[in-house]
Order: sequence, then C-alpha cells, then structure tokens
Amino acid sequence: MLKQLRNVLFAFALIGVVSVCAAAPAKPNILFAIADDWGWPHAGAYGDPAVKTPAFDRIAREGVLFHHAYISSPSCTPSRNAILTGQYHWRLGPGANLWSTLDTKHATYPLLLEKSGYFVGHWRKSWGPGKLDNWGGQHPAGKNYRNFDAFLAERPKDKPFCFWLGASDPHRPYKAGTGVESGMDLGKIKLFEHYPDNETIRSDVADYYFEVQRFDNDVAVAMAKLEKLGLLENTIVVMTGDHGMPFPRCKGNLYDSGARVPLAIRWPRTIQPKRVVDDFISTTDLAPTFLHAAGVKIPQPMTGRSLLPIFRSDKSGRIESARGHVLIGKERHVAAQEAPDSGGTPMRGIRNHDYLLIKNYRIDRWPAGTPNYAKAFLPGAWLADCDNGPAKTVIVDNRGKDEESRFKYELSFGKRPELELYDCRIDPGQTNNIAAFPANRPIVQKLLQQMRDELLASNDPREQGRGDQTFDPVPYLGGAPTHPDFQRPGKGKAKGKRKGKK
Repeated sequence: MLKQLRNVLFAFALIGVVSVCAAAPAKPNILFAIADDWGWPHAGAYGDPAVKTPAFDRIAREGVLFHHAYISSPSCTPSRNAILTGQYHWRLGPGANLWSTLDTKHATYPLLLEKSGYFVGHWRKSWGPGKLDNWGGQHPAGKNYRNFDAFLAERPKDKPFCFWLGASDPHRPYKAGTGVESGMDLGKIKLFEHYPDNETIRSDVADYYFEVQRFDNDVAVAMAKLEKLGLLENTIVVMTGDHGMPFPRCKGNLYDSGARVPLAIRWPRTIQPKRVVDDFISTTDLAPTFLHAAGVKIPQPMTGRSLLPIFRSDKSGRIESARGHVLIGKERHVAAQEAPDSGGTPMRGIRNHDYLLIKNYRIDRWPAGTPNYAKAFLPGAWLADCDNGPAKTVIVDNRGKDEESRFKYELSFGKRPELELYDCRIDPGQTNNIAAFPANRPIVQKLLQQMRDELLASNDPREQGRGDQTFDPVPYLGGAPTHPDFQRPGKGKAKGKRKGKK
C-alpha cells in the first residue's frame, strides 16, 4: 500500500514538472540588424523629413525608440568588436583599431548563445574589416549564410535562433545622383551645422539616404519572413548602425554626428509599444542584454549593462538614474598621419544631457588625417580619416572662399585642442568649443574627473598612459582614401580611390 501511494505521489509530481516546463516561456529569438555607417538622426522616427524608414519606424512604434544611443568607437572594426564582446573597445587590445583583429580570449555573444543551444549565423558585414587568422575558421558572429532565407531553411525547429543581419549600406562609395533620381526632395534635407548649405552636399546626403532606405527595406523583408513563419512575436528585433555617416566631422569623430546612432528595439512579449527612452545607451549594452534575455550568464569582462530593466518598464523618458551619461572613444581609424607616424588620433569623451566633453591625447596629430598627401605614412593618403566624396571635396575646395567657409573647413579637418566642451542645450550641433572659458573650468574639471575615474576603472590603457605602446604598434591591414592627384607608380592618378573598404 505504501509503495502504491509513493508511485501515485511520484506520478503527480511528474505531471507538475511537465506542466511547469510546458508553461515556461520559450527563449526569445534574436534578429540584430546593423547598417554600415548609418548615424543619428537619419530616420523617420526621429523626425527626419527626407529619408523614408518604414521598417525602423515600425520597430520604434511597436517597441521602444532610444534617443541617446552611442557606439563605443566611431570606426567599423572597434565598434563591431565592442558590440560582439559587450566591452569598451579600449579593452580589446588590437581590436580597438580599424582593420585589425580580435583576440579569441574575448567571448562574443553569438558564440556564447550557440553554446547554450541557440542556432546562430550572420549575413554580409558583421565583424570587421580585418583578419581572423587565429580563429581557426570560426567566426565571432557564427556561421556565414548567403542570405536570411538560407539561414531560416537550415534552422532547427526546436531551437531559438540568433541572427546578425548586416549590410554594406550606406557605406561609400555611392552612385552619384541616386537620391535625386529616386524622387528625394533636396529641400527637405537637414544638414548638420558644420556644413555649408550647398546643393552638391545636399545631393551627396540624398545618395546616402538612398542607401539607408535600401537597408531599411532589407529589414522590412526579414521581418515579413518571420511574421509569415509565426516567429516575429517572440523575436527581439534590434535595428541600429555602427557609427555616424561617412562624411566630414561624422564617422571617426566623437561628436553626436559621429558617435550617436539610431536604435529601436521590438519584443512584444516584454516591451510595451510606443515607448521613447531618453536614458544614455551604449551599444556595448546589447551583448549582455541578449544573454540576459536568453538566460545565459553574462561574463564578468563585459562592461555593458543589460537593457532588460528598461524593456520591462512601462515608462518613457528617463528611467534608470545610472544611465545619465555615456563614455565614448577612438583609437586609430586609418593610419592617416605623416611618415613615419603610423598612429591614430586617440580621444575619449563623456556625454550627458547637458554637455559633451572630449579629451584629445595627441594634439600634434591631424584628427582627420594629414592634408599633405605627399608626406603621408600610407602613399597618397589624404585627410584619410574621412572618406572621399562630394561633401569632402566641396568643403576643401571652398576653404579660402570666406571666413565661414574657412571655419567649417577647420571644424572638419583642422587640428584640435586637448579639451573640447560643448553645451548641447544651446549648441546641439557642437560647433562652439567653450572649454577654454574660465567660467566653464568647474564643469570641465568635474566631467574630466568623472571620465578619468571610469576610464581607469575599465582598465583603459590610454588613460593609464600606455596608449601609444598598446595601440599604435598594431599593424594596419587596410588602405586609405587618396588625393585625386596622387599617382601610383606605373598606374597614373588614383582618382581618390582607396585600397580596401574602411
């Protein structure tokens, strides 16, 4: 009798366990969509009247739109390294530079999810550019697929998935005139304050918008596929860019035009729709967020912080008091200085709702690269931390036209002082450096100390005084934008082309 009772109790217990397991929510799928050189605020959800981004706008409308999302570094390789590892780029050794590598000791969220049972893959640009010779054929973002359809066809039905949907859009070069030909109204384009109001520049921006719209369509198609398969509602959809647009004083810079990116996230199971968040977010926060949502332990080295508390909130505006600022930085983008100097233009910044403070560590170097292409470390490299294009050419060619033209040239290509301070409340374009004003000294010192404390706590070699030894000797594996008059031996003028894509 006792044995029968024991068997009955065991059966009821087993039924209870099965019921709990059946009721447990399935782990979320993850679709991470990232554009190449897409910066803030170039999306309809941010009020841009010229560019059309229905997919991004839908994600924002049905989820949460972030107004203050920032990358770790405004340069492709370190920005993507930081996203994959959930760490500031300055913690990644050679991985802090463009056209470099990533040490296998740094765990990446796709491979951690794969180990925990996720089906993982990527399409087009994910990590890089650079070389992964020490990865033994493995990839930091998982297996490469020819497209999203191929990934979905191979997906085991009993596994959650994590997919990196990359793109080369809107990276240069552009086909000139595509924006205008598509029907875009140049009069609706809002130029950054550091540009002259010039039709050539407006048309160049329109060509950039054309490629932003092409990326947006890629995301719309992917979401439609998931919707058709009944997978969209339990998929965390993230849409963003790796840094600002490839124009002067944008990409490669710590101003909002270079370091601030669009970010919208949709996850109906957890995120209430139509929310707008003003907290400061770093894209290093994405890796721990994905791991947290999947129930995977977040590795101690990750400096990013999970966004799940924000996801679970029903509030808009400022939500977490600890997210009142963000740190950003840059090491070497292109090897753009004069020979024999192969270093970069290291800088760190702290941004809060009121101010942006930037510290430039090597004021002897050109922030956008040397204008003296005949003396460049890389043959012919010309203002090489800025991609070649019509906007760059117009600003350079008109620098002697008048005082305003010279000022805007200097903003993009001139050397900079050690400290820059911008009052973002009255100077959102961040063109008026007020760091040297005596009245602002207390603000500068307070922000500088706060930034220094956090950089040292994150083990930043640059702030520790070891930056030149840590980052500058790393081999640069790519090419550079060259001056139109530069002649390669035996090949004639280079026509401003570059060897390798940045």
